[in-house]
Amino acid sequence: MQKNNLRFRSFRTGHTFPSKYLLAAALFMVSALSFLSLMTGRYPLSFSLLLSGDTQAVRVFVTLRVPRTGMALLGGFGLGIAGYVFQTIFRNPLASPDMIGVSSGASAGAAFGILFLSSGAFAGGLSVTASAFAGGLLAVFLTLALGTLVPGKGSASMILAGIAVHSLAQTFLMILKLLADPEKELASIEYWLMGSLGAVTLKRLPVSLILGLGCVAGLCLLHRQLLLLSLEESESRMLGVPVEKLRFAVLLLATLLTASIISNTGLISFIGLLAPHTARLLSRDNRFPTLLLSGLWGSILLLAADILARSAGAGELPVSIFTSLLGAPFLIYLVVRSDHP
Repeated sequence: MQKNNLRFRSFRTGHTFPSKYLLAAALFMVSALSFLSLMTGRYPLSFSLLLSGDTQAVRVFVTLRVPRTGMALLGGFGLGIAGYVFQTIFRNPLASPDMIGVSSGASAGAAFGILFLSSGAFAGGLSVTASAFAGGLLAVFLTLALGTLVPGKGSASMILAGIAVHSLAQTFLMILKLLADPEKELASIEYWLMGSLGAVTLKRLPVSLILGLGCVAGLCLLHRQLLLLSLEESESRMLGVPVEKLRFAVLLLATLLTASIISNTGLISFIGLLAPHTARLLSRDNRFPTLLLSGLWGSILLLAADILARSAGAGELPVSIFTSLLGAPFLIYLVVRSDHP
């Protein structure tokens, strides 16, 4: 465990606040941003307007704002938790779910759905969502299968397998782009790749909610075992930890969680990297409250980015523009800090 703590020591600065205060502050920020998200958009809402029974206001609130805000909460929380898991398992502060191909697989699956399943008997947004989810799962299972073919290599073989699967998925995606109509399908594919919460509806939310909460609950229950995986593999085996089986289970839960989110929202960049680091900078440890704090900061970041995406311009902008604007400077900061411990 000592080695894992040293990995994150270079990012520790300032005074340590008790975990309960950090969690309370994060919950307050999530609540405030959720309220702002529910009221912000092309059609501004207010409590007085909703209480007056205005039909259009109620319809906008129920059909648009509630599912969108719910997905921002769930999506940010899930991506923050997944980022914490990957950084802990791989003992790498720059690790994210992208490492084992889930994002590239979902992208290829979404492009396939837009190109071949968005018309005829399969028409509708749910077909693209299902195709993206299936693509993400296929990439994950392929990575995990390839990673287990090289016994004794552990995390290194998983990362190499993820790079290979990512390359295959990107090649398939490029082929699909070449086949797409530049004025129709190609534009839809590119917009999906930039990420947006605008297409989330009440019909899509329950499945993602159930699957996402189930994966989060499983990862919370496995937190102690997750910390054991952050040790060197020889040390973990000496403690009686079934390293391969446990790593497979934890990575599967984390990638299922990620796939259930990005299949609905498109690619959301930097949340899985930024949220766990923010949590560790504040808590200065890797305990269970930091896991929860990573999820809460993911919700904060995605809620804030989505509010900006709705209000920064005349039309709605892709949410990944704003998550990248937040994440890129922080990534530069991490690089600078790593050179000056």
